[in-house]
Amino acid sequence: MPRLQAAVAGLGLSLIFATAGRAATATVAPESVGLSPERLERVTELMQRHIDSETFAGSVTLVARKGRVAMLTAQGVMDVEARTPMRTDTLFRIMSMTKPVVAVSILMLVEEGKVRLTDPVGKYIPELARLSAAVPNTAGVFAPAPSGAVFAPQPWRIVDADRPITVRDLLTHTSGFASGGASSVTPVTIGAGETLAQVLPRFATVPLDFQPGTHWAYSAQYGFDALARIVEVAASMPFDRFVEQRIFAPLGMRDTFFYRAGTDARRATLYQSVDGKLQKQPDGPHVNGAYFSGGGGLTSTAEDYLKFASMLMNGGELDGTRLLGRRTVELMHSVFTPDTVPGRNPGEGWGLGVRVVTDPAARNTLLSQGSFGWSGAYNTHFFIDPEEQVIAIFMTQVANLFARGEIRNDFETAVMQALVDERE
Repeated sequence: MPRLQAAVAGLGLSLIFATAGRAATATVAPESVGLSPERLERVTELMQRHIDSETFAGSVTLVARKGRVAMLTAQGVMDVEARTPMRTDTLFRIMSMTKPVVAVSILMLVEEGKVRLTDPVGKYIPELARLSAAVPNTAGVFAPAPSGAVFAPQPWRIVDADRPITVRDLLTHTSGFASGGASSVTPVTIGAGETLAQVLPRFATVPLDFQPGTHWAYSAQYGFDALARIVEVAASMPFDRFVEQRIFAPLGMRDTFFYRAGTDARRATLYQSVDGKLQKQPDGPHVNGAYFSGGGGLTSTAEDYLKFASMLMNGGELDGTRLLGRRTVELMHSVFTPDTVPGRNPGEGWGLGVRVVTDPAARNTLLSQGSFGWSGAYNTHFFIDPEEQVIAIFMTQVANLFARGEIRNDFETAVMQALVDERE
């Protein structure tokens, strides 16, 4: 029996619901919110197949509709070696699911008149005021080196950027800022104890991967790290303190944070997938206790993230606490970058910090037009379908997972096929 299956079998359970710890969010009967209980089981069956095949060690899945939770399920284990059962209040490194939190932070400052979407990034990070950009190298080769050797042909050459990058460019991934092209040739590193203020200026000499606004390319980390730094400058406080005071505390998100001592017992072990097997992986250099990565630094739970997603579903308000105006949230999930822009997938546009479904047929999805959300590199995912009033989240902890895109799509299908009520 494979190691992970043996660990789960040793628990005497393959499916673990709310376990020891703080009381889980109250759930309602799925049929009371128009979901088939039998069909909803396909969500847990999907996760269990991947647990049994050692794609990941365990998962937490949550499905809510019309403001009520119809499913909150923990499966598998938090740690394979320790055989620790997964709990519904398990803490996960949510990586790029941090990005929508950054977008909300920026939009709060936009509402207050402290930031404009059209502001150049250099207004807040002066070192990034004048940048270069990589463009196609039509010449074919570079000039000879001083030694007389000729460099091999390269796909790009470096020129001045046509214009400064803006806050909007970063939010929509159309800046070319550290998005994996020419910029990856001269990587920027994060040292022990270094902060956003120390690291971001180093990008002054790193070329953009294309001229601003001409392409869509995902800036996995540093584009939103730059946005987090903009929040720090505009709000005159560290980013971790801003999100705690302005978002997490007001929404009652007690388990969402950058760094906190004494949480290891509830934190899922991070694994990486190596040749189809799970191996433990340490945290990345962005987890240094001082660097508040907007690109992927937060830890959270499925229940906590539901509060954030519910606030967005409700147009900026949750349980009487309003963070954003209705029109601001509508702007956030508007299509700023359509799928006609090079780099986008068919049927998917991009808003401010979130992917937006623009054409379900082109995307081959059961999600409604206008659905939005995003994912994390360690195989976490959430989506909001405003038309069907559905929020769904899953959390796992595995890096370098080639199939994570397929898993996300399968999860969306498993959730949406459970809808059986008549359209209102």
